[in-house]
Amino acid sequence: MATNQFSSKTKLSKKSKDLVYDAGGYVQGPRKWAIAVTASLGAILEVIDTSIINVALTDIQTTLGATITEIAWVATGYAIANVILIPLSAWLGDFFGKKTYFVFSMVGFTFASVLCGLSPNLAILVIARILQGLFGGGLLAKAQAILFESFPPAEQGVAQSVFGVGVIAGPAIGPTLGGYLTDNLGWRWIFFINLPIGLVAIAMSMIFLRPDPPKVNKTQQPVDWWGIALLAVSVGSCQAFLEEGERNDWFESSFITTLAITGVVGLVLFIWRELNIKAPAVDLRVLKHKSLAAGSLYSGILGMGLYGALFAVPLFAQGVLGFSATQTGDLLAPGALASAIVMIILGKMSGKVDARILIGLGAVGTSAVMFNLATITPQTGTDDLFWPLVWRGATTVLMFLPLSLACLGPIPKQDISAASGFYNLSRQLGGSIGIAILTTLLQQREAFHQTILLAKLTPYDLETHERLKVLTSLFMSRGSDAGSAHQQALASLQQLVNIQAAILSFADIFRFVGLIFLCSLPLLLFLGKGGASSKAPAAH
Repeated sequence: MATNQFSSKTKLSKKSKDLVYDAGGYVQGPRKWAIAVTASLGAILEVIDTSIINVALTDIQTTLGATITEIAWVATGYAIANVILIPLSAWLGDFFGKKTYFVFSMVGFTFASVLCGLSPNLAILVIARILQGLFGGGLLAKAQAILFESFPPAEQGVAQSVFGVGVIAGPAIGPTLGGYLTDNLGWRWIFFINLPIGLVAIAMSMIFLRPDPPKVNKTQQPVDWWGIALLAVSVGSCQAFLEEGERNDWFESSFITTLAITGVVGLVLFIWRELNIKAPAVDLRVLKHKSLAAGSLYSGILGMGLYGALFAVPLFAQGVLGFSATQTGDLLAPGALASAIVMIILGKMSGKVDARILIGLGAVGTSAVMFNLATITPQTGTDDLFWPLVWRGATTVLMFLPLSLACLGPIPKQDISAASGFYNLSRQLGGSIGIAILTTLLQQREAFHQTILLAKLTPYDLETHERLKVLTSLFMSRGSDAGSAHQQALASLQQLVNIQAAILSFADIFRFVGLIFLCSLPLLLFLGKGGASSKAPAAH
């Protein structure tokens, strides 16, 4: 039998003698679930640290005496380093060994987290965050690749649901956890919290992950240093362009224009280089797989909608409703819990249902939620947002898990690492593009609505005149003289206009995100059925 024939490989080392594989090279027995939890734990740490910093930036700025532009690099540095490493994770895993590289990334990420928490000044903090991003990039893509290589196709749904819980819920858990730690213990603890979790993840990685095979005596391929350099320049410039563009008025800034030109030229040279050498640092040839090409494009759109919506809701809660960081986190927590529950349920049934149907239902459902959120008013409160955010968490999962299976499920086993890197990179870049677009759109629409509203507030408008009269009387009743009361009334009216303009602009943002998901539906025609039709790739 095939299983018996493969049994000679079951004892790979003394430390892993209980690891048993089937004929396809997939792990058998309860050990594989320990591998799933271990790999996912690393990914969860990386994803949470992408968003946990956002609610603490104001406190960090005050403590370290930084400007708004300077403090932004605490988040930007992490994001740039992260997207540079993700596509390199396949090559690094092959070069050093998958387990060795994953453990090394976990150790580096934990060390960098402690360094962030101990940072005495902004420069050290930014450097530490860059290190965090570099090590974290290896955790995200490698974790998903480990699961696809360890679990047979029939069990991928459940395995990927474990991974997906962290990736989907992480952006919501981050602000919740970050708000609580910042308000109660101080901002340094958003980094120190990674130490105990990281140590557990390191120990589990060393114990449970399948060992690297012994090195085969063969001529070592030369390192593609030019490819790595061009990747760092092109992807790093593109990410910096997206992160810093809005703060620098986009192409009004020579710095942003230079980043855009450098990113485009570097990307063209990078693609040319990687397609014309024998041993590229990033194997672009895996894009020949139709499921990966279409799935990565859809993953970018999913990232735009997923991270865009999670970006807009906290801004609305804190900027318009006046929520604290902790209150904002509490607002997002039920949606994160809904994502986790639906992810687990979906993991058991995704292999039996056409992935395109689930993705379509998720896109339509998320659009409906976004259009519902667009009905916000000045009286909108926590109760009004509870169910829409819960449904957003649930419907997003309908896209994420089936898309992962439809995109990566048909990929041959030897190409999984490279394919996983592309897939995760597209989602990360999609999120950055979405946030950049929404930030600019929010600013433009708020200015537009302010202009429209102010145009209606004239001394000749009866309603405006009456409102101003009432407000003036109110301030006079509180002890102000007629002149001061009139000025206070004008200021109060301006504040009402600003609030209304902000609400209308957020409504526009929610409608825009809803339209993005509706417009993505035609891409389903290019995807496969996913788990319903996936076949086990040949053993290699």
